[in-house]
Amino acid sequence: MKANPEYTVRQKTQRLTNLRNKTSELERELDDVRMLLKCELDQAPESPVYYGEVGSSGSRTETLINLGRYNSYRTGLPPRLKAAIGLAVVAALVITLAILLAGGGASWPSGVATVKNQIAKACQNPDVVSEPNQVDFACAQATRQVLWVFALMTSGNNPNFNDAASGRLGLEPITPAQGGQVAWALNLHHPYNPFNPIDSLQVAARAINSIIGGATVTAANGTSVIQPGLESTAANCLRYTGSAALASHAGFPPMCSQPLSGLAGQGALVADVYQRWMVGAPPGAAQDAAVLFQNADNPGDPQVQAILKQLEGAKHPA
Repeated sequence: MKANPEYTVRQKTQRLTNLRNKTSELERELDDVRMLLKCELDQAPESPVYYGEVGSSGSRTETLINLGRYNSYRTGLPPRLKAAIGLAVVAALVITLAILLAGGGASWPSGVATVKNQIAKACQNPDVVSEPNQVDFACAQATRQVLWVFALMTSGNNPNFNDAASGRLGLEPITPAQGGQVAWALNLHHPYNPFNPIDSLQVAARAINSIIGGATVTAANGTSVIQPGLESTAANCLRYTGSAALASHAGFPPMCSQPLSGLAGQGALVADVYQRWMVGAPPGAAQDAAVLFQNADNPGDPQVQAILKQLEGAKHPA
C-alpha cells in the first residue's frame, strides 16, 4: 500500500518545522554560553606575567625551570571556563547537524547532473538566442536551469525519449520536423539528431528563447513576418516585470522594457513558457515547472519533493 503523498508532505513539513525550532533553541543556548565565556574572560587578570627582570640571566633560567617558557600556560583553564568552551563546541556541532538534517539530504535525480554538463556544451552555440531580439533566457547562467527542469518534467532527462502517440523524440517536446527547422537556424555542424542530447538541448534553448522574445521570419513570398513572443504584450510584462511598459522597434517584436522582477517574475515567465513549449500541458504542470525552477538550489523543499515523487511515478518510454 502506498503512502498518501499529502500525508508524506505534511510529515516532512512538520519534521522541518521541529528541526528549525530545535535549531533556534540551541542558538539561544549558544548565545548564553558565549555570554558566560565573555564574563569569564573579562574576570581574568589582564596584567602580563614577567619571568624575571630583563638582563638577569640567573632569574630567567630559574623562571624557565620552575614555570616553563613564556608561551606556555602557567596554569590550566578554570573549570567553569573549560565547561563553557566545551558546551559551546557541542552546541555548535548540534546546530550544524540540525541544519544538515533540515535539508533531509535531499538531492536532484542523478540525471540532472548529466544534463547540466550537456547544457554547458549546448549553450556554447551563440545561435541559441532569439532573432532579432537576442533574448537568451534559456542559456543565461542565472536561468539556464529552465532546460534541465523542462527535460526532467517532459522526458525524465532521457535523451532517448520516444513517444509514439505524440511523435516526440529526445528532450524537447516538438516533432522531428519542427526540430529540424529550428536546427537550421542554429547552424549545426551535422544533421539534426533528436536523440543527441546536445542537439536536442540547443533546439530546446532556441525554441524557449523565441517563445519569450518572438522572432522575425521570412515568409514564402519573401516578406518579413513578425511573430510576437510572451514579452510582446503589456499584460505579460506587468506579470513578469511589474511594469506594463513595452519597447518597440521597427521590424522587431515588442519587448518588455523592464527586467524580470526576481524569482517571482521568472517563475511566472517559466510557467507560461512551459505551456507554449509543451503544447496542451495543464496549468498545474506549468506551475510545477516554475516551482522546480525557483528551487533549483533547494531540492529539499517540500513542494519539490512532492513533484519529484509524482515524476518518479510517470512513465518515460525509451
